[in-house]
Amino acid sequence: MEKPLADLIRPKSLDDVVGQKHLLGAGKPLRRIIDSGHIPNLIFYGPSGVGKTTVARIIAEKTSMSLHKLNGTSASTADIRDVVAQIGTFSSMNGILLYLDEIQYLNKKQQQSLLEYIENGQITLIASTTENPYFAVYNALISRSTVFEFKPVPSVELERAVERAFQCMEGQLGMKLEPEDGVCSYIARGSGGDVRKAVNTVELSSLSAEPCENGAVVTMETAVSLTQRSNMRYDRDNDQHYDLLSALQKSIRGSDENAALHYAARLIKAGDLLSLCRRLLVIASEDVGLAYPQAIVVTKACVDSALQLGLPEARLPIAEAIVLLSTAPKSNSAYLAMDAAIADVEKYGALDFPRHLQNKHFDGEGAEVKGQNYLYPHDYPNHYVKQQYLPDDIKDKVYYEFGQNKQEQAAAMYRKKIFSEYSFKKK
Repeated sequence: MEKPLADLIRPKSLDDVVGQKHLLGAGKPLRRIIDSGHIPNLIFYGPSGVGKTTVARIIAEKTSMSLHKLNGTSASTADIRDVVAQIGTFSSMNGILLYLDEIQYLNKKQQQSLLEYIENGQITLIASTTENPYFAVYNALISRSTVFEFKPVPSVELERAVERAFQCMEGQLGMKLEPEDGVCSYIARGSGGDVRKAVNTVELSSLSAEPCENGAVVTMETAVSLTQRSNMRYDRDNDQHYDLLSALQKSIRGSDENAALHYAARLIKAGDLLSLCRRLLVIASEDVGLAYPQAIVVTKACVDSALQLGLPEARLPIAEAIVLLSTAPKSNSAYLAMDAAIADVEKYGALDFPRHLQNKHFDGEGAEVKGQNYLYPHDYPNHYVKQQYLPDDIKDKVYYEFGQNKQEQAAAMYRKKIFSEYSFKKK
């Protein structure tokens, strides 16, 4: 075969693209843009093998613009100048469409060289990247483009692509291929949402199929041995994604840094740095909370460092955050307090404010009560004066209970002190 199977079965239309329903489904934003025929500057962001290049090619083919393709891994400044030189020529009378794959490999100067022409509309850019574009792409390009995130393909949809790939291989090999029960499903699950990887596995499995009377059989053993699971990426819409994040959080909540590091390592190997970072920020507030208020500050610094560094170096600040959160004292008092407050908002709706809290400084003639009567706490000892803050219907509600840890108990003692001193002085 002259071409790899992945190229032979590459979709020719948007309807044939596997996955990305959140972008390409009926009525979805990217689909509407493409169907309109007016293509703005676009940046496609997501892992390898999920359709970024395929969709870009389909868009290019649907336009009447002069198409130029560059890859950031090999493109030079001279290549970019060659594209720019086509502006105003007969061949580019309908505009120039530059498809730039792996844009993150272009340096800042190379990206800047496109800026003027993208801004004035002489060049329309469609770029793709596997890295977070807000760190990997020049900010001025980001601000002039629309970013769309491509996600790993769900295994259910990926399985259909695997079945189609086997059918294509039958035509290429000129014989019937019979995958054993579960083979297609296994390849789909083991490919981590990567269509290209799944199709490549089909190709290898077909070439390694065992001859039989009616053609060849692709055994489960063959599929298992050839399915590439080295990066351990998984379907983010799958239960495994949420199970891993849940296991991570529960391990940190339970102060087991070793288990937490294990689950984090699996997320890192899967390439899911963003989900890991988000969950660590949640844990810092939900599970450590006011027992160690600095936890959220340190965790945010670690997360920012990780996202800026990217993998593999990102594992270092991530490890710091995990060990810190696991070994820190724990409190969910703020979490419980907020949930209780939200429950009351849902129950009672928008209750009236106490008058003295309203932003009112003038009373009309018909007002029953004159004056706002707000007491300014800073005018009183310890910056405290007793007055009602909650609405009348729930004026005695208590949402927050001080946690049984050093930090919150110190705050509780201070609160008790100023309350008692106020009561004493009042008498």
